[in-house]
Amino acid sequence: MKPAPFRYHRPQSLGEALALLSGHPDARVIAGGQSLGPMMNMRLAQPAELVDLNDLKNLSFVNEHENALEIGALTRHHAVATSPLVRKHCPLLAEAAQTIGHYAIRSRGTLGGSLAHADPAAQLPLVAATLGAEIAVAGKRGERRIAAKDFFVSLMSTALEPDEILVSARFPKAAPGERHAYLQFSRRQGDFAIVAVACTLLHQKLKIGIGGVEDKPVVLLDLEPSDPAALGRAAREAVDPTENPRVPALYRKELVEVLVKRCVAKCLTSS
Repeated sequence: MKPAPFRYHRPQSLGEALALLSGHPDARVIAGGQSLGPMMNMRLAQPAELVDLNDLKNLSFVNEHENALEIGALTRHHAVATSPLVRKHCPLLAEAAQTIGHYAIRSRGTLGGSLAHADPAAQLPLVAATLGAEIAVAGKRGERRIAAKDFFVSLMSTALEPDEILVSARFPKAAPGERHAYLQFSRRQGDFAIVAVACTLLHQKLKIGIGGVEDKPVVLLDLEPSDPAALGRAAREAVDPTENPRVPALYRKELVEVLVKRCVAKCLTSS
């Protein structure tokens, strides 16, 4: 498997990268290459121009703000999972990032790449939607911030314009006393999740995020932390799985019920 011919660019600044995208409407951005690389090798993606962002070192960071952590788009999954700031203030994000693929994938894949790729089975879009993250994107018209609920549009589709680059994401800090849990089910360790569930509990209000079922993460808000089994049944009825010949819709609905039940129970008993 070999990619179709393309021209390779390695900009040294964000401005240079944006100019390349503006001048080449069919260009694609690459960072870790854990999604785009295989797609190019199988010729599912055939960009004429490839813009490599790996020299933009200023896009790799974890910064603490008063009520949020801001994480740069080029921050590797492993750095997210092991960051003391992320583990302290956004433990759900750290836990989910640790489940991504294998160590080699976590060492190359980036937060920005995962969010921009918007695979509904991926961990980071699910956590971003569940926590209500804010995505910062830059373009020739300047920078704008987009709520995660508006950023993820449909299957591998986002509000990112062709001439824009995702530069960072802000995740709200966990409040004192907030509990969380994350569970996923996949056929093998390191595979994409067939279904994943994230939940948070604060002031007796439960929030549940479900990934791998519809075209984008499903988030159920302001739930009463009642019987986990009842919440599992309610979540099963709330989702409308997309067609997938490899994993039938009914099977994924069953998984939603089981994983929500287990995830809520885990959240209720976590410290």
